[in-house]
Amino acid sequence: MIGSLNFDIIFKQQRLAVIGETYSADNMTITAGGKGANQAVQCAKLGAPTYLVGSVGRDVLGDQLLQDLADYGVNTDYVTRVDATTGVGVVNALEDGALMSTISKGANYAMTTERIDEIESLLKRSSIVILQLEIPIEVVEYCIHKAHDLGCFVILNAAPAAAISVDALAKVNCLVVNEPEATFYCGELIDDLESALKCGRELYEKTGELLIITLGKIGSVLFDAASHVHVKATEVEAIETTGAGDSYIGAFACQLLDGKEIAAAAGYATRAAAITVTKIGGQPAMPTLRELEMPVPNETGHMV
Repeated sequence: MIGSLNFDIIFKQQRLAVIGETYSADNMTITAGGKGANQAVQCAKLGAPTYLVGSVGRDVLGDQLLQDLADYGVNTDYVTRVDATTGVGVVNALEDGALMSTISKGANYAMTTERIDEIESLLKRSSIVILQLEIPIEVVEYCIHKAHDLGCFVILNAAPAAAISVDALAKVNCLVVNEPEATFYCGELIDDLESALKCGRELYEKTGELLIITLGKIGSVLFDAASHVHVKATEVEAIETTGAGDSYIGAFACQLLDGKEIAAAAGYATRAAAITVTKIGGQPAMPTLRELEMPVPNETGHMV
């Protein structure tokens, strides 16, 4: 896992404030976050040997993030301490489960291509490399090329959406995006299953082997060279959706590592994400292997 570590502040609130207004949230949760760290935690919770490569500041927030990761079983030997503030994310979580996030780049943008060269031995012994776009784009692109050339299966969660080179995308084995990110890359609004099916094939042609568009309560759509598959969501009463996409990606990667077929892996990942949204707070909410063997809390339907 090569990516970001953030200290997240989550406000649970009825609505967003308007310009010039001070609005009181119902409550606040503080938790470890960052897409790289979140996805690493989900992998570790499901028993996969997981290394995280990233940067945190020489501050108390960095101390806490490293301790939390160690508690979850993530190897942090490749997380460096730098002279920058640790990344911070502020999440506004609304009653219906919708959320909006603002992040500071902080120490996450201290990552360099030289750092990727330094971890070449780790890449050589890794089966799957997962990246996101909360570190500098040039570092992500450099790592994609290097990991691909070393024989790794490369998963790119293109979030937050940003321009990335055609050459780099072509070496991504699995591209994962949600509706706003898919909209960015396709240049057309994607907000339901019909629009995802319409535009997904075009986006798939820019990638290596597999495209996944996650659609929240609708589920996800998988595209490969021959066809597409719609994996329906597990219907639950969502409490808060922070980390749901990260849970999906971590669980999906673990299933691939275990040799599972793509659609089955996506179904498993959907179930993991469903459990995550029934609790508050990203990493603590992500399920363990044991939890995935039990009925999903607040389940209102079934997965197809």
